[in-house]
Amino acid sequence: MRTRLKICGFTDVDSAVYAAHLGVDAIGLVFYAKSPRHVKIEQAIEITKALPPFTSVVGLFVNAPESEIRDVLAQVPLDYLQFHGDESAAECRIYGKRYIKAVSMKKGLDFDKLNTEYHDAKGLLLDAYHPDAKGGTGTQFDWALIPAKRPIPIILAGGLTVQNIKRAIQIAHPYAVDVSSGVELEKGKKDIVKMTAFTQQVQEGDRETL
Repeated sequence: MRTRLKICGFTDVDSAVYAAHLGVDAIGLVFYAKSPRHVKIEQAIEITKALPPFTSVVGLFVNAPESEIRDVLAQVPLDYLQFHGDESAAECRIYGKRYIKAVSMKKGLDFDKLNTEYHDAKGLLLDAYHPDAKGGTGTQFDWALIPAKRPIPIILAGGLTVQNIKRAIQIAHPYAVDVSSGVELEKGKKDIVKMTAFTQQVQEGDRETL
């Protein structure tokens, strides 16, 4: 099975379009004001308008008010919503959109409970736990914490880089991987060389795992 690839945290048109032409399955736009990768609605509109066909757009939110999310949805053609806060499943569902729920990985996490509550999520995004930041920290978690039973597709995030992505795929066997800081020049600015190399490493990881 091919590992799907999402690159998150785009803030400009050129790098998002470049990623799409690399064959990235999805790009992520961060609608969280405290993030250095935050985009305003006007930026998001420009980016989505420039994308070629068949590239999904994911909007990332962290404990955002319903009115804020609906305002974005009214103007930006998002394919998925990604919730990185403490949102309940009911709060994720009210928009009638496909959604992904991010999970901070730490020992003792009750995956049975998560799979039951978020049973209609299109994916569980597993990210490193950080007491202050909500993703994009560049921190890796212990992949051994990922359960073998996966009724909901697993999206692996957290500290992924060109150097470790092949091993991550071979160990964790995720449905998809999600990278942000690992392909940046600086926070919010993507590096086309790193994006190209990361994409190639994902493809190599798949070939070597077959």
